[in-house]
Amino acid sequence: MLTAQDLDRINRELGTQPAALVDWAYGLGKRNMVTTNFGPFSAVLLHMVTRVRPDIPVVMVDSGYGTEATYRYADELTRLLHLNLQMYVPRRTRAMREAVDGPAPTPDDPRHAAFTTEVKLEPFGRAIAEVRPEVWFTALRKDQTEFRASLSPVTLSKEGILKVSPVFHWSSKQMNDYLKAHGLPNNFDYFDPTKVEDKRECGLHEAH
Repeated sequence: MLTAQDLDRINRELGTQPAALVDWAYGLGKRNMVTTNFGPFSAVLLHMVTRVRPDIPVVMVDSGYGTEATYRYADELTRLLHLNLQMYVPRRTRAMREAVDGPAPTPDDPRHAAFTTEVKLEPFGRAIAEVRPEVWFTALRKDQTEFRASLSPVTLSKEGILKVSPVFHWSSKQMNDYLKAHGLPNNFDYFDPTKVEDKRECGLHEAH
């Protein structure tokens, strides 16, 4: 079990070195997974982790509200990187949910928390239960939201899972440079109904 002192040391020594951080995490010999939403710059982390371990479970929670471009991008990257993609979806389809409850509520609607739980948090909880990761690679970056700026590249989730964010300190320019260097595609036509606005949290990383 890694102590708080261990995490502090790793964050100091490897926090700004994505490749070294990936190698260190894999070197722990634990069950791994990586999550993705196939939004902007998603190919960066997916390429980093699959070039070392091609069969790592790649977990995507599909709320049913993604753009056509995002679904095409997911298909393109899955084929390009030979991803071991494992998709998790809500227990109700979007069509059924909207027929009963209406369109997705806005963030200021009191129903939004329940909506977020249904289309994202509950499916992700099933993913955690089934994949049972001990190490979880994420594409969190500190410049994305105020909440994320308060985190570190390596942390422990509420379930005790080691969350590793190799590109935590990278800027959008560094992400774009990586894509160009490796000939990887990008996707900016992305929408998350649980966030709506770029600087809002979807709730997943606050809950886990």
